[in-house]
Formats: sequence, structure tokens, C-alpha cells
Amino acid sequence: MLIEDWYVYAAILLLALCSVITRAGYFLFGHLVPLPDHVRSALRYAPLAALTAIIVPEVLPWSAQHGPVLDLKLVAAIVSIWVFQRTRSALLLIVSGMLALWLMRWIASF
Repeated sequence: MLIEDWYVYAAILLLALCSVITRAGYFLFGHLVPLPDHVRSALRYAPLAALTAIIVPEVLPWSAQHGPVLDLKLVAAIVSIWVFQRTRSALLLIVSGMLALWLMRWIASF
């Protein structure tokens, strides 16, 4: 560890501190700042929006030259959604999606 690299460790420490403050801020001071009802109702959709922002680019990758690219992951996602609609089981959703993806990759390898 070099003394000249202190700023890197200081930056890491400050970023960690900022992360803790922003994440814990509402728990510590939330009672002092009441949220209006329209903000509360909008915050109910935040987890769904975050999940969509993670899943959609993975299932439907975007290429600058070609736009959205159809992939085996999209077909596996459709299969898992269909299984979930039939069974309402989260475990079967995961298992069917992974099995469909592995099977399609195995078939595509020939």
C-alpha cells in the first residue's frame, strides 16, 4: 500500500459514507419530513420500475446498429412467464426459465 494512493482510499471511504447516509437517511429522519399522499402512491411503483430496468436490458439486449436483438433469453423468459401464469409458483418460474434456456442453448450448439 503506497502513501501516494491515499486519495483512492479516501474516495472509497467517502463514497461508502455517502451511500450509508443516503440509504439510512429516511430511516433516521423520515418522521421529520412527512411525504404527501401522491408521493407515497408513486413510491409503490419504485420496486417494479427498478426490477423492470434490470430485467428488460438483459432479456432484450440493444445493439446500436440493429436495435433490439432477439435472444434465447427472451424465449426462456416467455416460457417461464407462461409456466408462472399456469402454476403461480415462483420456484417453477425460475426452474422452467433456466431449463428452457439451457435446452435452447444445447439445441443451438448443434
